[in-house]
Amino acid sequence: MTISDNDIRARLDSCLVDAEYPELPNFQRGKVRDAYHLPDGRRLLIATDRQSAFDKVLAAVPLKGQVLTQTARFWFDQTEDICPNHVIDYPDPNVAVVKDLNMLPVEMVVRDYLTGSTETSIWPMYERGERLLYGHQFPDGLRKSEKLPKTILTPTTKAEQGEHDAPITAEEIVAQRLLTQAQWDELAEKSLAIFARGREIAAKNGLILVDTKYEFGLDEEGRIVLADEVHTPDSSRYWIADSYPARLEAGENPESLDKEFLRLWIAARCDPYKDEIPEIPADTLVEFSAKYIALFERVTGLPFDLSTDTRPVKDRIRAALAEALPDYFTQKAGAA
Repeated sequence: MTISDNDIRARLDSCLVDAEYPELPNFQRGKVRDAYHLPDGRRLLIATDRQSAFDKVLAAVPLKGQVLTQTARFWFDQTEDICPNHVIDYPDPNVAVVKDLNMLPVEMVVRDYLTGSTETSIWPMYERGERLLYGHQFPDGLRKSEKLPKTILTPTTKAEQGEHDAPITAEEIVAQRLLTQAQWDELAEKSLAIFARGREIAAKNGLILVDTKYEFGLDEEGRIVLADEVHTPDSSRYWIADSYPARLEAGENPESLDKEFLRLWIAARCDPYKDEIPEIPADTLVEFSAKYIALFERVTGLPFDLSTDTRPVKDRIRAALAEALPDYFTQKAGAA
């Protein structure tokens, strides 16, 4: 990795936790991204350094927003021949200008392995004794982290912030008219194809793409468009391929470069759905950030660009937005 732990530690007190700019209209805060709906049919997505897990915002992780935006950028480029995406431009390492879509109310989750730690993951369900998961019948005797006989789709309905996503089957999605049958069929086909592309590229770089989620929307012509993020360490699990077989045989968790590191840290100390989550130590946040940066470099083959800009991240982004959207910022300055 090109970035040292000391480089990361030096940024612990300058994380981007708020990307609200009064010059811009229609602000919306998500768990990780702050967004703006522009009147001309574009949206701004600003990836902050806020870290969420178990449907809660828990901490701020240095450089995380940049990792997410740049990793997604790589994957949007790598998969645009499979499905068009919503990206228009990247005015800053943390910012994407995208098309405003009519988002579809289902998250497409694709899985290759029996794993997970959240309530909607298949391993906790299987461990509880459930064998019919998301409409798929599972046999007895499977082990955690074992590869599934085939790649499966385990969709969820999208929850409001602070709520939990809910498992649902393909049949229920169509019966409840969340999607038409034609839309489901197209989403399923595109999701599996994008995942196959990701699995192939990850394998070439010594990684296992374990599972992921995709979000899609409809553009003005009614076409299905890939949105949000793609194959980032927030939305996907990645394992180190070399050590996976030995760890599986030993009953140990695979080496990961993703959000699961933090989930497991929390789950080892409390019930995250019932208890107060403990404060995450600085050393853990630095280690977590290093995993995200290592994932970016390993999967893309590119060095992570550590900006030499000494301004606070929020000020740097504001300058980039003022250049990309001068009308908004000029008007505000003139009004003052």
